[in-house]
Amino acid sequence: MARPQRCRKVCTEPDYILFSPDGIPNHGEISLTYDEYEAVRLVDLMQCTHNEAAERMEVARTTLTEIYNTARNKIADAIVNGKSLSVSGGNYRICGGGSEICGDDCRKLRCSKKMNKITEKGTNIMRIAVTYENGQIFQHFGHTEQFKVYDIENGEIKNQQILFTMGSGHGALAGFLKMNMADVLICGGIGGGAQAALAEAGIKLFGGVSGNADDAVKAYLAGNLGYNPDVKCNHHDHEHGEGHTCGSHGCGSHSCGNH
Repeated sequence: MARPQRCRKVCTEPDYILFSPDGIPNHGEISLTYDEYEAVRLVDLMQCTHNEAAERMEVARTTLTEIYNTARNKIADAIVNGKSLSVSGGNYRICGGGSEICGDDCRKLRCSKKMNKITEKGTNIMRIAVTYENGQIFQHFGHTEQFKVYDIENGEIKNQQILFTMGSGHGALAGFLKMNMADVLICGGIGGGAQAALAEAGIKLFGGVSGNADDAVKAYLAGNLGYNPDVKCNHHDHEHGEGHTCGSHGCGSHSCGNH
């Protein structure tokens, strides 16, 4: 039996995920995984040795070298043969930020500080916040580490960015959203106390939602978001058991309008 592949640690997802040749027809596409991207970033951009890069990604040095060589070969193929290059997938996990190994150089930590400087909310803008993890709606409001925030004007998404909660939890998150001028929250499970805090802050709640965050916002704007108006997460002070997805209790039967 083959040995299971160890999950590779990546500081953060890349800002740019698609590169295309200019001036000639596209001759195919090469896909670079997130762990391959991270290996190239650490070795070629950050000038880490293979040992240092392996330590940061929490893999063996020989594994890091294999990942790096595969990535370099893909990049060379794309450049020489005029193929587009995309970054997606792979067996990876996102760094928690500020680890002892990464230290002050932790890209996630630096990005979180930068990205928490939210863009100014203009007039006639509706701001939608979504509990967020790896492109999906995070299913436990009180433990969310990121919100993806969408600024809406005339029914269209004008701006998007990610805010890191930096350790805020449960009740403090409602204040965090109010401070960042959110008008609407889309999430999975959420406890009664947090719901009350959101209502007090004047933030409309659409809970019990799962799936892709971008798709949920588009569904909301189209007036057909499936959500659960009676969503509960009564055990929010405890860790979920295996297989539990808070927020999946009967959601999807109700559609919201574009309020």
